[in-house]
Amino acid sequence: MTKTRVVVIGMGYVGIPMAALLANVPDFYVTGIQRMSKRSGWKIDCLNSGKSPFEGEEPGLDELIERVVKNGKFNVTNKYDIIKEADYILIDVQTPVDDHKIPRYESLIDVSNKISRYLKKEVTIIIESTVAPGTTNNIVAPILEKGSGLKRGKDFFLVFSFERVMPGKLIEYITDFPRVIGGGCSEANEKAKFLYGKVVKKELQITDTLTAELTKCIENTYRDVNIAFANEMALVAESYNRNIFEIIELINHRHDRLMHMPGSGVGGHCLTKDPWLLMYGLETYTPHYYTPKILPESRRLNDYMPEHIVELMESALEEADKHDNLKIALFGVSYKANTDDTRNSPSEKIVSILKERYHSHNIEYIAHDPYVKKKDYHETDLTQNIDKALTGADVLIFATNHRDYYELDLNHIKIKVRTPILIDGRNIFNRNSLEKLGFYYRKVGEGNRAS
Repeated sequence: MTKTRVVVIGMGYVGIPMAALLANVPDFYVTGIQRMSKRSGWKIDCLNSGKSPFEGEEPGLDELIERVVKNGKFNVTNKYDIIKEADYILIDVQTPVDDHKIPRYESLIDVSNKISRYLKKEVTIIIESTVAPGTTNNIVAPILEKGSGLKRGKDFFLVFSFERVMPGKLIEYITDFPRVIGGGCSEANEKAKFLYGKVVKKELQITDTLTAELTKCIENTYRDVNIAFANEMALVAESYNRNIFEIIELINHRHDRLMHMPGSGVGGHCLTKDPWLLMYGLETYTPHYYTPKILPESRRLNDYMPEHIVELMESALEEADKHDNLKIALFGVSYKANTDDTRNSPSEKIVSILKERYHSHNIEYIAHDPYVKKKDYHETDLTQNIDKALTGADVLIFATNHRDYYELDLNHIKIKVRTPILIDGRNIFNRNSLEKLGFYYRKVGEGNRAS
């Protein structure tokens, strides 16, 4: 059989599992490209030693990486000249937005320029990173054509086929979800189908490039809007002095309802930016565009939830008559339970709000997370020793629902803390149990004295 050589650019939550899965295919040989930097350059040595850089739970990934590296099917470098040998190039770099909600495409543009220098004919380039609708055709394609002197659809093929990964389920979400393929021509689609057909067990759905880009942005925006509705209803329930989680359970008892859960905020790399990418594409690439109303308000509401956590804390401090010389302990600095992904985590925003609002107060901050290491979190002192975080604390803020937190001994907590204030951002605890022990308790979505 003919060897298929694949280059995956960007060794993150998307690139690593995709590269490892493809390297496990017979006669597929995969090289990952990771740029050298103080924060991410270490991944090269880690992956080349056959180890996963992720600390969170990722079923099957550790064993897969170890196997493909041992078999000589997968290696990582920071050199781009390997592209000259590639049959497929996958682009998996971050595409964040700036403070003005404008896409920051520095990495995407830089990678596209570097790829263009080494392109050979017949190569297929697939963008898996989420981009504003219109980006593949209007930004990436011209860069590749100008830098290489080759023509898309004739000399090389360019496809947008977005990822749907979720930390904690990286492999499952690649293999067990349908895959949308948006090529510029039928041959590009067929080449992408050949690649993804080796690892994706579900349907491969073919469409055009712009529709594929729209599908990704709208899919994530749909979820963000639904979470915003849940968060707003949580605030409504608090106003009525009732428990939104009881209400959601009553609603979802209908087989045709599935209301989302509220919480301390929306984090991660996708939902916090993809609605803005969708709106940016509208303004940039459509001549007579509709201005969305729900999307920006949903984003603002979800961004407000960390501030609401602080408001709940202030309410509890008032009740406890505690105002200064505080030790505030945050539990969970990753944005998602049982993972180590800290991107745009609610905890980061909570700490930022607290430091800005109480910069003149004598406050000690400490954070705990069972998965995140100190090198990946820089907002406060971070420990994986839960007693260190608890001891002498005046405020406990639970922003992430890690499995470990459901198993905590409330009596032990009460003994360790100085002031028993607990703010629950993820419906981890029971009000009656805590208040019987003398805690000042606040929870997102539950009135202070619900009955």
